[in-house]
Amino acid sequence: MTYMRPESETDGYRPNVGIVLFNGARQVLWARRSRRDGWQFPQGGIEAGETLEQAAYRELYEEVGLRPENVELVGRTQSWLRYEVPGNLRSRNTRFRGQKQVWFLMRMLAEDSDICLDLSPVPEFDHWQWVDYWLPPRKVVSFKRAVYRSALSELEPLLRFI
Repeated sequence: MTYMRPESETDGYRPNVGIVLFNGARQVLWARRSRRDGWQFPQGGIEAGETLEQAAYRELYEEVGLRPENVELVGRTQSWLRYEVPGNLRSRNTRFRGQKQVWFLMRMLAEDSDICLDLSPVPEFDHWQWVDYWLPPRKVVSFKRAVYRSALSELEPLLRFI
């Protein structure tokens, strides 16, 4: 299904996809944001006319250099998960109070050396590592923690089939 962005988002949340990428040891890719001290999963906005899945693959390539053939799509969350960005962290020019996300679970098929963080002119991340599946909800910025817990809780049963 193609996501068609309405002329104006009426609910105040920017549509977004998040990616939980895991390796053979069932660890997840955790990346440090460039020019900041925070760590997070790859994520990003949905462009007009893209499907949610297309947006996830595009963001995965732009942020960590992996193409669809480098991963296996295992599953996704069934509905939007929302978080609000605290007022003091919002851009003055934004009309969004937060983000709504659909999360994708992907298995890494490529080698670690295939991960590339500097494909875009302004890289999103400057470092990455594999971590325990449940570390990110404890370490991500506080306003994203509930969404991370919800996404990982919903996606975790899919790991049993891998």
